[in-house]
Amino acid sequence: MISRDDLRAAVGSGLLTEAQAASLSALSDSRRGAREDLAPGDEPFELFKGFNEIFIVVGLLILASGWVAVNTASMLTEIVNYRTQATSAALIGAGVIWALSEYFIRRRRMVAPAIALSLLFAANAVTGFTAQYAQPFMIAQEDYSSLPLGLGLATLALLVYWLRFRVPFAMALIALGLFAVALILTAEQSGGPVEFADLFLLSAEGPFAWVTLVVGLLVFAVAMGFDLSDPHRVTRRSAQGFWLHVVAAPALVNTLALSLLTNEQTLTLALVLGLFALIAIIIDRRSFLITAIGYIVALSSTVFDVEGAGFSILALGIALVILGAFWARIRAALLSLLSGVLPLHRLPPSH
Repeated sequence: MISRDDLRAAVGSGLLTEAQAASLSALSDSRRGAREDLAPGDEPFELFKGFNEIFIVVGLLILASGWVAVNTASMLTEIVNYRTQATSAALIGAGVIWALSEYFIRRRRMVAPAIALSLLFAANAVTGFTAQYAQPFMIAQEDYSSLPLGLGLATLALLVYWLRFRVPFAMALIALGLFAVALILTAEQSGGPVEFADLFLLSAEGPFAWVTLVVGLLVFAVAMGFDLSDPHRVTRRSAQGFWLHVVAAPALVNTLALSLLTNEQTLTLALVLGLFALIAIIIDRRSFLITAIGYIVALSSTVFDVEGAGFSILALGIALVILGAFWARIRAALLSLLSGVLPLHRLPPSH
């Protein structure tokens, strides 16, 4: 293990510059924070490093609430110029959030404030661009054709934010923005979905489920790009992949699984879920499977109200408990069988 004194000595001898030593130290802290006390083969996950981060997040949320209240009151007094007021407030808000991000993310390397600031930047961008480009009476006229431009520009702004600060959670927000733009553009061409279930059922009228499936595949491909570039999961690229899998999994698995569940094709459903479980085990992403299964359970018991779904949910619960108990053993056996087929050097090692 390289200590702080070793880094100082390396800088003093000219082996490293101060910037390189600082970057190496930050990487070491990030890696230790994510992987310390983890069992071999476990998936790193970190939402905050200490209660001080929660304290700062609460402060940021109160600050944002006050800013919204002040600007709302200002716009109500000058309702004619609401667009100028909203755009100006969004520009000032973006500047403040960017400055706070420079300190809390770039300098302090905080996790929870980075998530909160990403959410605030996204909400601020959506508000500003929507106010600027959306038609004021679009809801009453049921004409949402002006929304994709505002949402698209907000997603682009969030991409610029991510390029600067590399917040993993921002990747999930970018993916959700792409989903929203794709679905709204689809609604413009074929009309809105009759009900929420149409977003996932391949048998439903309209192409919404197919759009969800295609965008989910694209998000999954980007997530795998991050994962394959960091097989040992020691950099932020792994965290980027984690959050993208959280978005991609429900889009992929639920679209297929819920379509089969509503058609009572139990055997085919079991085979499809088994295939996705194998994929999750091979790429060593529990997050991919748990978000997908959790969303299936929530939708099948509420929105879809599938008759007899209880037995399917019971079977899924049993399967997840077994996988959680024997994940490492199952993965080691599976990789040994596929050693001549898969590029194991690009996958997390089995232990």
